[in-house]
Amino acid sequence: MNASREFLGRLGLQHPIIQAPMAGVSTPSLAAAVSNAGALGSLGIGASTLAQARQAIEQTRSLTSKSFNVNVFCHAPARRDGAREAAWIAHHAPLFAEVGATPPESLGEIYKTFLGDDAAFALLLEHRPAVVSFHFGLPPADRILALRQAGIYTLATATSLQEARRIEQAGVDAIVAQGIEAGGHRGVFDPDAGDECLSTSVLVRLLVQRTSLPIIAAGGIMDGRGIKAALDLGAAAAQLGTAFVLCPESAANEGYRANLKSERAWATRVTRVLSGRPARGMVNRFITFAQSPGSPPPADYPVAYDLAKQLNAAAAKLGNDEFAAQWAGQGAPLAREMPAAQLVGALAGELSA
Repeated sequence: MNASREFLGRLGLQHPIIQAPMAGVSTPSLAAAVSNAGALGSLGIGASTLAQARQAIEQTRSLTSKSFNVNVFCHAPARRDGAREAAWIAHHAPLFAEVGATPPESLGEIYKTFLGDDAAFALLLEHRPAVVSFHFGLPPADRILALRQAGIYTLATATSLQEARRIEQAGVDAIVAQGIEAGGHRGVFDPDAGDECLSTSVLVRLLVQRTSLPIIAAGGIMDGRGIKAALDLGAAAAQLGTAFVLCPESAANEGYRANLKSERAWATRVTRVLSGRPARGMVNRFITFAQSPGSPPPADYPVAYDLAKQLNAAAAKLGNDEFAAQWAGQGAPLAREMPAAQLVGALAGELSA
């Protein structure tokens, strides 16, 4: 447990619990409530404009004086392919027609990568959150160094030993070991490379033994017993995402919440079809349609996401959420509905029981 004590001490935390960033679901009120309860709250700004990111960071800081994490996306820029994108649009034309909408003529690269984003980098240096985390890869070494020299603790997601070694060599402070059970986007650096789909427990043990950095377990952890198991495997802390979706402070809409509390939560799948990158979510009509035999390959990330979001926006006006990205991990049936501070307290109590 030495790794856990050192990690808690470095960030001034009471509990070895991190609320996953969950872009689109995390909010300043969620992050602040988690941090005020003694854990580490997080914001995901990878899907935000610069103005939205600034507002979220400033609002969180107004709600807590404790440490919180700001997560950025470090994906490679989209590889544009007009023919592939046109085929993807054409394939989904029947679904647009179903909701009374016209398919888009073209798709856009709706999310900017942190790689080379000077404005986002400057924003982080200006506000200096206690923690900055990287997903989908790593920024240039000089930017990692600059963040650390500014007193910011850095984290990066790894799904394999190879990625973990790159994180260690880059000078990042700690590694988030994301098992295949995790909801949301896989943190793979290269989605076209082989993915061993390692479980959280296997990945944590592997990284604890083969790297020198603190390891944060992520994937399928929903309660204090799960956190304790991760710590017993050598993790310094555990990161939970799906566990926080039902908190009233999250931005999850009613359809998302209803499905997470239903039998839908028992069926999750890792798929590229929603965004263009592998991600685990509750199975819905969009996923089954887009993965049906004969379907074309999806456009690259985040271009494919543009189509999914446009279709969902049209369907949502009719009260239809069958085309939404409702990310959830394999532990989804264990989700509990309670305020974030109460959930942190419950997790801590179960951990110490």
